[in-house]
Amino acid sequence: MQIAFALYPRFTALDIVGPFQTLAELPGMEGRWVAAERGPVTDHTGLLSINATHTFDETSAPDVIVVPGGMADRDIDPATDPVVAWIRAVHPTTTWTTSVCTGAIYLAHAGVLDGLDATTHWTAYDRLAALGACPTEQRVVEQGKVITGAGVSAGIDMGLTLAARIAGDDIAKAIQLAIEYDPQPPFDCGAPSKVTPEFLAFVNAVMGG
Repeated sequence: MQIAFALYPRFTALDIVGPFQTLAELPGMEGRWVAAERGPVTDHTGLLSINATHTFDETSAPDVIVVPGGMADRDIDPATDPVVAWIRAVHPTTTWTTSVCTGAIYLAHAGVLDGLDATTHWTAYDRLAALGACPTEQRVVEQGKVITGAGVSAGIDMGLTLAARIAGDDIAKAIQLAIEYDPQPPFDCGAPSKVTPEFLAFVNAVMGG
């Protein structure tokens, strides 16, 4: 099974590394990092790069695609964007089409989420709705062969969900234990519904929203 992990300039690292860590050692898995061109692709901080081993053109029939979010989704021109074009080309034959965070915006531009429930980073709900999807605060949303994960850290949850669909619950549970994924955050403020409007406004201001 070929799993293609998409990269593009200004992606968010945990969006894609989280699901990669949960899927990398599935039995029979061929993983590849894909981008418009081979070579290093730099994340949104400018401090981390991941090497694309294959181009989108070289990855024309993946079984699974994982599309991360980042800081480039506001600048998408769906007529020319290479990520959107690749999603449009491969989605009809994928077994699973997935995204994390604002990777859902790319899926929506490609027409994958039309009329579907989907999740993304909470700051992007309105944009996702404007593109024809039905946003929800759920951590992971499954709609047929399309799975979307909420913001950043939700990529681990999405990856474990996908691992269970591919290889069964026991394998997914084994992966969860192996990576010691047992979240116990110091604060209960990981979703907009869990904070006050004032704190939400503060975070929006900090993020430039």
